Amino acid sequence: MDALVNGEPGGVISIHDRGLQFGDGVFETLAVQSGEPLCREAHFARLEAGCRHLSIACPDRNLLEHEALQLCRAHEAAVLKIVVTRGTGGRGYGLPEEITPNRIMTVHERPDYPAAYYREGIPSYICARRLAHQPDLAGIKHLNRLEQVLLRAEITSTSCPEGVALDPHGNVIEGSMSNLFMVKNGKLFTPDLSRCGVEGVIRKSIIERYEAAGIETGIREIKPEELYEADEVFYCNSVIGVWPVRCIGNKVFNGIDTALEIVKKLTSENVIAGI
Repeated sequence: MDALVNGEPGGVISIHDRGLQFGDGVFETLAVQSGEPLCREAHFARLEAGCRHLSIACPDRNLLEHEALQLCRAHEAAVLKIVVTRGTGGRGYGLPEEITPNRIMTVHERPDYPAAYYREGIPSYICARRLAHQPDLAGIKHLNRLEQVLLRAEITSTSCPEGVALDPHGNVIEGSMSNLFMVKNGKLFTPDLSRCGVEGVIRKSIIERYEAAGIETGIREIKPEELYEADEVFYCNSVIGVWPVRCIGNKVFNGIDTALEIVKKLTSENVIAGI
């Protein structure tokens, strides 16, 4: 693993950093291909938006890009993680009067998922664990990820690579590490994330491209029963790209054509990495 902490090589951060103490910060995860972090402008924009929402001074975008390219240039296929914490502070929750954000960049080996995940789809299921409502943090990729840690622990105990996470009211929200879409009668739908969940960069890219093509998309509440009646379901994020869903429990889907079409388009535009 290669790492930069505030632009300097190494992997050391203060034990008093508020990201470690309280999860006080935001992060981005980018696919790297041929030394280039993909879709980086969109990731930098979301990082800035998250910092702004939490009143954290975001590092300069040009600085972030310079350091990201420096760290990634020797990597053919990898994953770049960018973390911005509020900085080093005291024991309590209260904010210090003066504090300087810390930025951490690390490059990791890209997961080698089976090709069948992309070509044939994955098995999935409805997770037992629910995501709590917190509208003030909804959409933000903040450092408080215990819900996702617990979801991944549950999913790892099954034969499914990903599962559908619901909110307390039983609405579909996302996967444990991804966003979710369903296709019904040629129309694309994705859950409303105004009360919980992460607004993913690839999710946004798909919505923008469909709307630009004049194809109806819908962001709304979705119940699990609707997934069983859908023509297709797929997951997406910056690292996995797009995973078609072959089945959810006993419900087997008849096709994955829309997902494969999206993969082809996003790959050709260097939004996601090639398989």
